[in-house]
Amino acid sequence: MNPFDEIAVEEAVRLKEKKIAQEIVAVSCGPAQSQETLRTALAMGVDRGIHVEVSGPEYDTLQPIHVSKILAKLAQDEKADIVIVGKQAIDDDSNQTAQMTAALLDWPQATFASKIEKQNGELQVTREIDGGLETIKVKLPAVVSADLRLNEPRYATLPNIMKAKKKPIKKVSPKDLGVDTAARIEVLSVEDPPTRQAGVILPDVDQLIVKLKEGGHVQ
Repeated sequence: MNPFDEIAVEEAVRLKEKKIAQEIVAVSCGPAQSQETLRTALAMGVDRGIHVEVSGPEYDTLQPIHVSKILAKLAQDEKADIVIVGKQAIDDDSNQTAQMTAALLDWPQATFASKIEKQNGELQVTREIDGGLETIKVKLPAVVSADLRLNEPRYATLPNIMKAKKKPIKKVSPKDLGVDTAARIEVLSVEDPPTRQAGVILPDVDQLIVKLKEGGHVQ
């Protein structure tokens, strides 16, 4: 499981433990192996899972916009009050799903959350920004993305791992949800960056200037 998603799952479980949430539904989009990720979430305390089956070439070109449409449709079908996701992917570092899901649902969003509290039917969220911390309030329903310091995910205990095997996982396809996952981009090529040349130690500034001139860096 993506570490940020693991933090999101942990926060959902904590919200249920505080009686703020009643039921937690985990969603994973991908091939058959995605069920293992869902079982991990179930062992952490999630009530049930939904596996959106996407495999083969369709999975290779699955983009955040597709996942956002899937999550938005499921949030509506499940009558969810909060959608919590990890702040970004760890393969391509995309940081788009939470924002696009909120836009599709027309819900307020609280991204990069490092603290979540419920006050008077609203969420007070502390966000990590470049200049420090920002505290905002959002009305429910809302979309939240989890940052690294939101919590420390728990380890799934053996009894909970065994219980997770009995918890339900529903299988659906993007087509069942009315979501078109046709590729919107085409990967033209993937190349390694050029190999860096080894550095050299020069005895003095004069030699440095000579080297720079030889390399065409100075005239």
